[in-house]
Amino acid sequence: MKQGEVNVWDPFVRIFHWLLVLSFTVVWISGEELITLHAWAGYAVTGLVLLRLVWGFIGARHARFRDFVYRPGEVGAYLRDTLRLRARRYLGHNPAGGAMILLMLATLLMTSATGIAVYGIETGAGPLAMLSGSSGAGEVVLEELHEFLANFMLLLVLVHIAGVLVESLIHRESLVKAMFNGRKHA
Repeated sequence: MKQGEVNVWDPFVRIFHWLLVLSFTVVWISGEELITLHAWAGYAVTGLVLLRLVWGFIGARHARFRDFVYRPGEVGAYLRDTLRLRARRYLGHNPAGGAMILLMLATLLMTSATGIAVYGIETGAGPLAMLSGSSGAGEVVLEELHEFLANFMLLLVLVHIAGVLVESLIHRESLVKAMFNGRKHA
């Protein structure tokens, strides 16, 4: 570690992050054409998110929810300061980043749940295989909700990437590099 740097992101958070990026990419690309690959990558996303939820309570300091969950007013103030290019620097997640993480985790869980249900209905496979044959309006609603959530998640990913780039520029540090090596300037 270089002088003036501190460890921020533990190995679990970094490995989780990049495995989630990979799994979500596979899910997105495979779509309806490669349904078995899509389902297994979706299971990977689900498992990763569940592990991250546990890690949010027992993990390293900056991985814990109590370190980065802020009141809505603090998130709003941080976003206003960011627009003015004078946002305060945080060693861990800033208020907007913390809110984004919660929103992404919730969206991924809802997307996974609807996807598992649709997979069970359409293929008779997976944890909800017992739903097989229960087609009708419910299936259509689940499919549409699953697709909406997947598209919303892609939007969140793009906003997340933009936020990382803006934050990196404002504070003159590479947050992408920090997500690889775990270190940030003290």
